[in-house]
Amino acid sequence: MVTLPGGTFRMGNEDEYANPGDGEGPVREVTLSPFRLDEKAVTNARFAAFVKDTGYITAAEQSGWSYVFAGFLTPDQVRAAPAPAGTPWWRGVEGAAWRTPEGPGTGVDDRARHPVIHVTWDDAQAYAAWAGKRLPTEAEWEYAARGGLEQARYPWGDELTPRGRWRCNIWQGEFPVVNTAHDGHLGTAPADAYRANAYGLFNMVGNVWEWVADRFTTVHSATPRSDPRGPAEGDRRVMRGGSYLCHDSYCNRYRVAARTANTPDSSTGNCGFRCAADA
Repeated sequence: MVTLPGGTFRMGNEDEYANPGDGEGPVREVTLSPFRLDEKAVTNARFAAFVKDTGYITAAEQSGWSYVFAGFLTPDQVRAAPAPAGTPWWRGVEGAAWRTPEGPGTGVDDRARHPVIHVTWDDAQAYAAWAGKRLPTEAEWEYAARGGLEQARYPWGDELTPRGRWRCNIWQGEFPVVNTAHDGHLGTAPADAYRANAYGLFNMVGNVWEWVADRFTTVHSATPRSDPRGPAEGDRRVMRGGSYLCHDSYCNRYRVAARTANTPDSSTGNCGFRCAADA
Protein backbone atom coordinates (compact mmCIF):
# COMPACT_ATOMS: atom_id res chain seq x y z
CA MET A 1 0.00 0.00 0.00
CA VAL A 2 0.99 3.62 -0.54
CA THR A 3 0.68 6.04 2.39
CA LEU A 4 -0.86 9.34 1.31
CA PRO A 5 -0.46 12.46 3.45
CA GLY A 6 -3.95 13.84 2.99
CA GLY A 7 -4.56 17.57 2.98
CA THR A 8 -6.79 19.89 0.99
CA PHE A 9 -7.53 19.54 -2.71
CA ARG A 10 -10.13 20.69 -5.22
CA MET A 11 -12.49 17.84 -6.03
CA GLY A 12 -14.76 17.58 -9.06
CA ASN A 13 -14.86 19.13 -12.51
CA GLU A 14 -16.87 21.78 -14.31
CA ASP A 15 -15.14 22.03 -17.69
CA GLU A 16 -16.38 20.95 -21.12
CA TYR A 17 -15.33 17.34 -20.51
CA ALA A 18 -17.78 16.84 -17.64
CA ASN A 19 -20.59 14.42 -18.41
CA PRO A 20 -24.00 16.04 -17.89
CA GLY A 21 -25.98 14.31 -15.19
CA ASP A 22 -22.97 12.55 -13.64
CA GLY A 23 -22.58 15.04 -10.80
CA GLU A 24 -18.93 15.85 -11.36
CA GLY A 25 -19.38 19.42 -10.16
CA PRO A 26 -19.28 21.79 -8.56
CA VAL A 27 -15.57 21.94 -7.89
CA ARG A 28 -15.32 21.96 -4.11
CA GLU A 29 -12.62 22.09 -1.48
CA VAL A 30 -12.12 18.82 0.40
CA THR A 31 -9.70 18.11 3.23
CA LEU A 32 -8.63 14.53 3.93
CA SER A 33 -6.83 12.85 6.80
CA PRO A 34 -3.79 10.69 5.93
CA PHE A 35 -4.71 7.24 4.57
CA ARG A 36 -3.26 4.29 2.72
CA LEU A 37 -4.29 2.92 -0.67
CA ASP A 38 -3.38 -0.20 -2.62
CA GLU A 39 -0.89 0.72 -5.33
CA LYS A 40 -2.91 -1.33 -7.81
CA ALA A 41 -6.30 -2.96 -8.17
CA VAL A 42 -6.85 -6.30 -6.45
CA THR A 43 -5.63 -9.00 -8.84
CA ASN A 44 -6.97 -12.41 -9.71
CA ALA A 45 -4.07 -13.92 -7.76
CA ARG A 46 -4.91 -11.97 -4.59
CA PHE A 47 -8.62 -12.68 -4.92
CA ALA A 48 -7.85 -16.38 -5.38
CA ALA A 49 -5.91 -16.33 -2.10
CA PHE A 50 -8.95 -14.80 -0.38
CA VAL A 51 -11.28 -17.45 -1.84
CA LYS A 52 -8.91 -20.27 -0.91
CA ASP A 53 -8.68 -19.01 2.66
CA THR A 54 -12.37 -18.35 3.21
CA GLY A 55 -14.32 -20.45 0.71
CA TYR A 56 -16.07 -17.27 -0.42
CA ILE A 57 -18.52 -17.56 -3.30
CA THR A 58 -19.13 -14.39 -5.30
CA ALA A 59 -22.56 -13.10 -6.24
CA ALA A 60 -21.99 -13.97 -9.92
CA GLU A 61 -21.14 -17.55 -8.96
CA GLN A 62 -24.25 -17.77 -6.82
CA SER A 63 -26.56 -16.34 -9.48
CA GLY A 64 -24.92 -18.32 -12.26
CA TRP A 65 -24.23 -15.47 -14.68
CA SER A 66 -22.67 -12.04 -15.21
CA TYR A 67 -22.34 -9.41 -17.95
CA VAL A 68 -19.61 -9.93 -20.58
CA PHE A 69 -18.65 -7.63 -23.46
CA ALA A 70 -20.21 -9.12 -26.62
CA GLY A 71 -17.01 -8.65 -28.61
CA PHE A 72 -15.35 -11.36 -26.52
CA LEU A 73 -18.04 -13.94 -27.30
CA THR A 74 -18.71 -16.34 -30.14
CA PRO A 75 -21.68 -15.63 -32.44
CA ASP A 76 -23.58 -18.50 -30.81
CA GLN A 77 -22.97 -17.04 -27.35
CA VAL A 78 -24.13 -13.61 -28.50
CA ARG A 79 -27.34 -15.03 -29.93
CA ALA A 80 -28.02 -17.07 -26.79
CA ALA A 81 -27.31 -14.38 -24.22
CA PRO A 82 -29.72 -11.54 -23.35
CA ALA A 83 -28.64 -7.91 -23.69
CA PRO A 84 -29.76 -5.17 -21.29
CA ALA A 85 -31.88 -2.40 -22.78
CA GLY A 86 -29.82 0.35 -24.38
CA THR A 87 -26.44 -1.40 -24.14
CA PRO A 88 -26.36 -4.17 -26.77
CA TRP A 89 -22.60 -4.60 -26.35
CA TRP A 90 -23.25 -6.37 -23.04
CA ARG A 91 -24.52 -9.92 -22.77
CA GLY A 92 -25.68 -11.78 -19.69
CA VAL A 93 -23.58 -14.95 -19.96
CA GLU A 94 -24.34 -18.06 -17.97
CA GLY A 95 -21.28 -19.28 -16.10
CA ALA A 96 -19.39 -15.98 -16.35
CA ALA A 97 -17.67 -15.14 -13.05
CA TRP A 98 -14.27 -14.09 -11.77
CA ARG A 99 -12.68 -17.51 -12.50
CA THR A 100 -14.36 -17.79 -15.91
CA PRO A 101 -14.51 -14.18 -17.13
CA GLU A 102 -15.93 -14.91 -20.59
CA GLY A 103 -17.98 -17.90 -19.50
CA PRO A 104 -17.38 -21.67 -19.37
CA GLY A 105 -14.12 -22.75 -20.96
CA THR A 106 -12.31 -19.50 -20.14
CA GLY A 107 -10.00 -18.90 -17.19
CA VAL A 108 -7.55 -16.58 -15.48
CA ASP A 109 -4.41 -18.70 -15.32
CA ASP A 110 -2.76 -16.31 -17.77
CA ARG A 111 -4.29 -13.27 -16.04
CA ALA A 112 -3.06 -13.71 -12.46
CA ARG A 113 -1.69 -10.16 -12.47
CA HIS A 114 -4.81 -8.66 -14.05
CA PRO A 115 -7.53 -7.04 -11.91
CA VAL A 116 -10.22 -9.38 -10.69
CA ILE A 117 -13.54 -8.67 -12.45
CA HIS A 118 -17.14 -9.86 -12.14
CA VAL A 119 -17.13 -8.75 -8.51
CA THR A 120 -19.97 -6.82 -6.89
CA TRP A 121 -19.61 -4.06 -4.32
CA ASP A 122 -20.60 -6.63 -1.71
CA ASP A 123 -17.85 -8.99 -2.93
CA ALA A 124 -15.33 -6.16 -2.70
CA GLN A 125 -16.45 -5.40 0.83
CA ALA A 126 -15.97 -9.04 1.82
CA TYR A 127 -12.44 -9.11 0.42
CA ALA A 128 -11.52 -5.83 2.12
CA ALA A 129 -12.72 -7.12 5.48
CA TRP A 130 -10.65 -10.30 5.04
CA ALA A 131 -7.58 -8.21 4.17
CA GLY A 132 -8.07 -5.94 7.20
CA LYS A 133 -8.77 -2.99 4.94
CA ARG A 134 -11.77 -1.11 3.55
CA LEU A 135 -12.93 0.46 0.31
CA PRO A 136 -11.72 4.02 -0.24
CA THR A 137 -14.16 6.89 -0.02
CA GLU A 138 -14.88 8.67 -3.28
CA ALA A 139 -12.91 11.69 -2.08
CA GLU A 140 -9.92 9.55 -1.13
CA TRP A 141 -10.02 7.85 -4.51
CA GLU A 142 -10.04 11.12 -6.45
CA TYR A 143 -7.34 12.70 -4.28
CA ALA A 144 -5.15 9.65 -4.90
CA ALA A 145 -5.89 9.54 -8.64
CA ARG A 146 -4.88 13.17 -9.06
CA GLY A 147 -1.37 12.41 -7.85
CA GLY A 148 -0.95 15.90 -6.45
CA LEU A 149 -1.85 17.66 -9.71
CA GLU A 150 -4.28 20.55 -9.34
CA GLN A 151 -7.43 19.98 -11.45
CA ALA A 152 -5.58 18.01 -14.14
CA ARG A 153 -7.72 15.88 -16.44
CA TYR A 154 -5.74 12.65 -16.01
CA PRO A 155 -3.45 11.27 -13.30
CA TRP A 156 -0.44 12.44 -15.33
CA GLY A 157 -1.71 15.78 -16.71
CA ASP A 158 -4.08 17.16 -19.34
CA GLU A 159 -2.80 15.35 -22.44
CA LEU A 160 -4.16 11.85 -23.05
CA THR A 161 -1.07 10.52 -24.84
CA PRO A 162 1.98 12.59 -23.85
CA ARG A 163 4.75 12.21 -26.45
CA GLY A 164 2.42 9.87 -28.31
CA ARG A 165 2.55 7.23 -25.57
CA TRP A 166 -0.48 5.57 -24.05
CA ARG A 167 -0.76 5.89 -20.29
CA CYS A 168 -3.99 3.95 -19.74
CA ASN A 169 -6.06 1.07 -21.14
CA ILE A 170 -9.15 2.38 -22.95
CA TRP A 171 -10.94 1.74 -26.25
CA GLN A 172 -9.41 3.09 -29.45
CA GLY A 173 -11.22 2.90 -32.77
CA GLU A 174 -14.98 2.84 -33.30
CA PHE A 175 -16.95 1.66 -30.29
CA PRO A 176 -18.23 -1.03 -30.03
CA VAL A 177 -17.20 -2.63 -33.34
CA VAL A 178 -13.48 -1.88 -33.84
CA ASN A 179 -10.80 -1.68 -31.16
CA THR A 180 -7.37 -1.03 -32.65
CA ALA A 181 -5.72 -1.86 -29.30
CA HIS A 182 -3.08 0.82 -29.84
CA ASP A 183 -2.58 0.86 -26.08
CA GLY A 184 -1.57 -2.81 -26.21
CA HIS A 185 -4.71 -4.42 -24.79
CA LEU A 186 -8.14 -5.52 -26.00
CA GLY A 187 -9.45 -6.52 -22.56
CA THR A 188 -7.94 -6.02 -19.13
CA ALA A 189 -4.25 -5.23 -18.71
CA PRO A 190 -2.02 -6.22 -15.80
CA ALA A 191 -2.90 -4.19 -12.72
CA ASP A 192 0.54 -2.55 -12.76
CA ALA A 193 0.60 -1.78 -16.50
CA TYR A 194 1.74 1.66 -17.64
CA ARG A 195 3.54 4.21 -15.53
CA ALA A 196 2.34 4.95 -11.99
CA ASN A 197 1.19 8.46 -11.10
CA ALA A 198 3.23 10.74 -8.85
CA TYR A 199 1.86 8.98 -5.75
CA GLY A 200 3.03 5.59 -7.03
CA LEU A 201 -0.46 4.35 -7.95
CA PHE A 202 -1.09 2.30 -11.08
CA ASN A 203 -4.05 2.44 -13.47
CA MET A 204 -6.17 4.94 -11.60
CA VAL A 205 -8.02 5.50 -14.89
CA GLY A 206 -8.84 2.95 -17.56
CA ASN A 207 -8.51 -0.83 -17.34
CA VAL A 208 -11.37 -1.52 -14.87
CA TRP A 209 -13.88 0.57 -13.01
CA GLU A 210 -13.24 0.57 -9.27
CA TRP A 211 -15.89 0.36 -6.58
CA VAL A 212 -15.62 2.93 -3.78
CA ALA A 213 -17.42 3.10 -0.46
CA ASP A 214 -19.85 5.96 -1.12
CA ARG A 215 -23.46 5.84 -2.15
CA PHE A 216 -24.14 7.79 -5.35
CA THR A 217 -25.53 11.29 -5.46
CA THR A 218 -25.30 14.11 -7.99
CA VAL A 219 -25.90 16.81 -5.36
CA HIS A 220 -22.70 18.20 -3.86
CA SER A 221 -22.26 21.21 -1.64
CA ALA A 222 -19.66 23.80 -2.64
CA THR A 223 -18.94 24.33 1.07
CA PRO A 224 -15.51 22.99 2.12
CA ARG A 225 -15.74 19.58 3.80
CA SER A 226 -13.44 17.28 5.74
CA ASP A 227 -13.29 13.51 5.16
CA PRO A 228 -16.68 13.31 3.36
CA ARG A 229 -18.34 9.89 3.29
CA GLY A 230 -21.20 10.32 0.83
CA PRO A 231 -24.95 10.21 1.54
CA ALA A 232 -26.40 7.94 4.21
CA GLU A 233 -29.05 6.53 1.88
CA GLY A 234 -29.21 5.45 -1.75
CA ASP A 235 -29.54 2.26 -3.78
CA ARG A 236 -26.38 2.66 -5.91
CA ARG A 237 -22.67 2.77 -5.12
CA VAL A 238 -20.07 4.90 -6.88
CA MET A 239 -17.58 3.50 -9.38
CA ARG A 240 -14.52 5.45 -10.48
CA GLY A 241 -11.84 5.45 -13.14
CA GLY A 242 -13.44 4.13 -16.32
CA SER A 243 -12.41 0.91 -18.05
CA TYR A 244 -10.98 -0.69 -21.17
CA LEU A 245 -14.40 -0.15 -22.78
CA CYS A 246 -14.45 3.63 -22.34
CA HIS A 247 -14.34 5.70 -25.53
CA ASP A 248 -14.88 9.43 -25.95
CA SER A 249 -17.78 8.80 -28.35
CA TYR A 250 -20.05 7.65 -25.52
CA CYS A 251 -18.16 7.28 -22.20
CA ASN A 252 -15.46 9.85 -21.70
CA ARG A 253 -15.06 8.74 -18.08
CA TYR A 254 -11.39 7.82 -18.02
CA ARG A 255 -10.71 11.11 -16.22
CA VAL A 256 -9.98 11.62 -12.53
CA ALA A 257 -13.19 13.58 -11.90
CA ALA A 258 -15.48 11.25 -13.87
CA ARG A 259 -17.89 8.96 -12.06
CA THR A 260 -20.76 6.55 -12.48
CA ALA A 261 -22.66 4.10 -10.29
CA ASN A 262 -24.30 0.69 -10.12
CA THR A 263 -26.29 -1.32 -7.63
CA PRO A 264 -24.10 -3.12 -5.06
CA ASP A 265 -25.21 -6.55 -6.29
CA SER A 266 -24.18 -5.89 -9.92
CA SER A 267 -21.18 -7.50 -11.60
CA THR A 268 -19.60 -6.97 -15.02
CA GLY A 269 -16.48 -7.89 -16.92
CA ASN A 270 -14.99 -4.41 -16.55
CA CYS A 271 -15.32 -3.60 -12.83
CA GLY A 272 -12.95 -4.38 -9.97
CA PHE A 273 -11.65 -2.53 -6.91
CA ARG A 274 -8.69 -1.59 -4.75
CA CYS A 275 -8.55 -1.24 -0.99
CA ALA A 276 -7.75 1.55 1.44
CA ALA A 277 -6.89 1.74 5.13
CA ASP A 278 -6.47 4.42 7.77
CA ALA A 279 -2.91 5.64 8.10
